[in-house]
Amino acid sequence: MSGLEGRVAFITGAARGQGRAHAVRLAQEGVDIIAVDICEDVASMTYPNASEDDLAETVRLVEKEDRRIVARKADVRDFQGLSEAFNAGFAEFGRVDIVLANAGIIRMGSESDDFLADWNDVIDTNLTGVFHTVRAALPALREGGRGGSIVITSSTAGLKASASLHASGMAYASAKRGLVALMQGLASSLAPEWIRVNTIHPTGVATGMTMNEAMMKLFEEASAGGANSISGMQNALPIEMLQPEDVANAVAFLVSDEAKFITGTEWALDAGFMIR
Repeated sequence: MSGLEGRVAFITGAARGQGRAHAVRLAQEGVDIIAVDICEDVASMTYPNASEDDLAETVRLVEKEDRRIVARKADVRDFQGLSEAFNAGFAEFGRVDIVLANAGIIRMGSESDDFLADWNDVIDTNLTGVFHTVRAALPALREGGRGGSIVITSSTAGLKASASLHASGMAYASAKRGLVALMQGLASSLAPEWIRVNTIHPTGVATGMTMNEAMMKLFEEASAGGANSISGMQNALPIEMLQPEDVANAVAFLVSDEAKFITGTEWALDAGFMIR
């Protein structure tokens, strides 16, 4: 990818899955990384989040590509803590060019007894957390005067919500759709400064969010003919799930100079899911 050597990317949810894949893929193109992850579980969720050991593995993989990385434990719901983590990386590298707002959660399975926690944790992470991420990095990105690229990880649910009466499922779709509005406002406002802003909308991706016991129970139920939150989901292409590297390859293009004319778009990385 053209023009990425020597740039710096700020990536949330970087300890595993798509976030780690983004960090490694951009490191291969000569990008240094500011990586953050919560590295602890969220009580209302039904699967484990990444660990500090996972974040350490991301550090190892980036350094294996002979690039520098500053990795910090931070919760995107906590603006002060997230800003401190970003500032630690910015102090080390002196610039930021790319922001990948990737961190996200969802509760798999049935609604919990505390449905408000289900709703609030998803909204606070998947929507407010993205706002926090952009807000933490944007002053430095603008002050650099070199333009830049912000990529926000939405979902196919941000383009077409699945049927759901569960608080977490409704919150997930609402947050992912809300990210499109956030992206459009940012893209329009920042275009004169050559800062491009786009959302990506992946179909299912093989990450910790999907490869866990809670999701396996949903797969088994759907395979047996039961109706649940994933029973109607199927890609047009014969691909059950994307790999994190598939998404990272697309993002590497989107943040490169080869995509310098692309802003304000909703890019469906969906194996044809949206045309079914």
